[in-house]
Amino acid sequence: RKHGSIAAAATFGLPEAHGGVRNWDYRATWIRDSSFTVYALLRLGYQGEAVGFLHWAMDRAQACSKGHLGVMYALDGGEIADERKLDLAGFEGATPIVVGNEAKDQTQHDIYGALLDATYLGSKYGEPIAHDSWVAIGRIVDQVCETWDTPDSGIWEVRGPKKHYLHSRLMSWVAVDRAVRLAQKRSLPAPLVRWSETRTAIHDDIWANFWNDDLGRFVRAIGDAPEDLAVDGALLMMPLVRFVGATDPKWLATLEAIGDDLSDDGQVYRYRIDDGLPGQEGTFVACSFWYVECLARAGRLDEARLNFEKLLAHGNHLGLFAEEIAQDGSFLGNFPQGFSHLALISAAFYLDRALDSDGPREWA
Repeated sequence: RKHGSIAAAATFGLPEAHGGVRNWDYRATWIRDSSFTVYALLRLGYQGEAVGFLHWAMDRAQACSKGHLGVMYALDGGEIADERKLDLAGFEGATPIVVGNEAKDQTQHDIYGALLDATYLGSKYGEPIAHDSWVAIGRIVDQVCETWDTPDSGIWEVRGPKKHYLHSRLMSWVAVDRAVRLAQKRSLPAPLVRWSETRTAIHDDIWANFWNDDLGRFVRAIGDAPEDLAVDGALLMMPLVRFVGATDPKWLATLEAIGDDLSDDGQVYRYRIDDGLPGQEGTFVACSFWYVECLARAGRLDEARLNFEKLLAHGNHLGLFAEEIAQDGSFLGNFPQGFSHLALISAAFYLDRALDSDGPREWA
């Protein structure tokens, strides 16, 4: 409440693989994670908290250079410390323990889509956007128009070569789309022709370069390597951000592939590729709840409800979740994880409405 920022989690060093090296510091505000949280806060009636974060985010947007936001910030809006390893063992002997976060220096195009979606929702259901904030948003969208077709490190912050990721391209589309919608809704000054043309260009690029006719589904990245042609939990955002219809046959084929390749009894891995780090991750809680919502939006309500109830059973005595769930049902990763709970809330709201109406609502 002091700053308006939202921490990704309250902890650091809780391992994503038992006894392994996947130990990160989440005591910071990720633009992406916190922006997604705005939707959940507004849904639950916490307008003050949602608006508080947007004020904090707009301060960062106004201060950034040429529309380039940082991936994450300290809770007070300052810079994150450089990553360093501590000569300590963490939970269950996991080592090394890391403070700070190297991902702060990555390029992640998707953060702008998350922020613009939150800004659009906040202006629609919370507080109208201020003039200085809109000017800052304009710089961000102009920057997205220039960089959307360049490679980045992606939502999963892979510590390797940059790639052209579908999710990053998708969220660049969201950034421009929500900016156009907000400008039109509030009669705000904007280069609508250029923004609209960019939105169309990104849309066409996704269908041209990420839909694979041979496989009959979308793929996670541009390239011919097996890891590029795989599916990815982040693809579940495609219908959730209104890019593709939840019952579009091509999306349903992709949803089926995600279920076959990434789902384990309703729990969904974010990916099943070699990410360059040792150790076996658990299923990703946010992806698992996104999968529930996608099933519900596709009309598979019984399956969605069953998966939802099984996932809820993994929560602790307070109904809280970490980032991941191990095969033995224990938590992995930092706790409590904001990303996990916002996905839970979104799935719960949609599933409840769909069950009450005896059918899915495509754009609810």
